Amino acid sequence: MICNDTQELLRFLPPAARVLGLDLGTKTIGVALSDVGLQIASPYELISRKKFTRDIAQLSSIVDKQNVGGIIIGFPRELDGSIGKACHRVYAFVDEMEKYIDLPVLMWDERLSTNAVERILIEEVDMTRKRRAEVVDKTAAAYILQGALDHLNRHTDPGENAEPDEDDFDGDED
Repeated sequence: MICNDTQELLRFLPPAARVLGLDLGTKTIGVALSDVGLQIASPYELISRKKFTRDIAQLSSIVDKQNVGGIIIGFPRELDGSIGKACHRVYAFVDEMEKYIDLPVLMWDERLSTNAVERILIEEVDMTRKRRAEVVDKTAAAYILQGALDHLNRHTDPGENAEPDEDDFDGDED
């Protein structure tokens, strides 16, 4: 099922479930995972794309092993916000993936995420070109996932599911 926003995705997540972040490329799929508190995204794995069924088998294995309850996939809009060929590839992938992995999916705008990650890896980490090629896609997946997690946490009331404290019943209306 495709979700419209982070709040809808959150409503479908089981307690203590992680979220999987995907950066879908033509040759690789960058994979990232959130923590169970949905605060931190970490690069997890790089899947070399071969055949769709093999790619899905690898993703299904991660979903099962890591208690994944939802997926955020990068949606590469054009710079002007329009939908191009890359977005249509994501739609097609998600349509097929939903036949094998029954989880809520959120497509997250990822414009320039790979460029941002490469810039960080070059300027701040001073990573070699060869090493960057090995980590850029899974790091981009983490960058995409972290953006969605940050949005989710900014727009979620931290006390919304909390039990009220005794101090909350002091009679004062603050």
